[in-house]
Amino acid sequence: MRVVKMMKDSTKLATDSVRKFFLADKNCPLAYEPSGEDFLSPCLGEADVIRRVLPQSEFAKWLSQFLTQIPNTPTSDWLPVAISPDPSDPKLAHLDGLNLSRAWMLDGILSSLPADDPRRPALTSAAEAHRRAGLAAVTGEHYEGGHWLGSFAVYLTTQRGIKK
Repeated sequence: MRVVKMMKDSTKLATDSVRKFFLADKNCPLAYEPSGEDFLSPCLGEADVIRRVLPQSEFAKWLSQFLTQIPNTPTSDWLPVAISPDPSDPKLAHLDGLNLSRAWMLDGILSSLPADDPRRPALTSAAEAHRRAGLAAVTGEHYEGGHWLGSFAVYLTTQRGIKK
């Protein structure tokens, strides 16, 4: 019983903290990404954690104010795929991981939006573009990405963290 109470308390603390830290955020500067060696998207990461604590309708409304860049058309150019100019460079290889993490975060965002949300085609298109680019980079050819990109690919392909 004590473990169950600790788990409930931890969940409440995490949920309350996410709301406290992020609920009032607006207009995430997605254009600042990537910084050059990112492997996680701060904007999509925030949206991904918020979708885990808000009800669907509340999340959809929050997302409208947070990621205003998402169009209502089936295009992926609002979130260009990151290109690593040198996958053998330890820092630039992170850009391949960014594509994988963006894809899984976009999938998570999609999983929490209503079926008729007009942003779904743009989110789906961007997720697929990042998925293709990210998975294509999982080759093992270069140690700099090969030793960790697979773990990101597994997270993406297993849809870990998405309620079905």
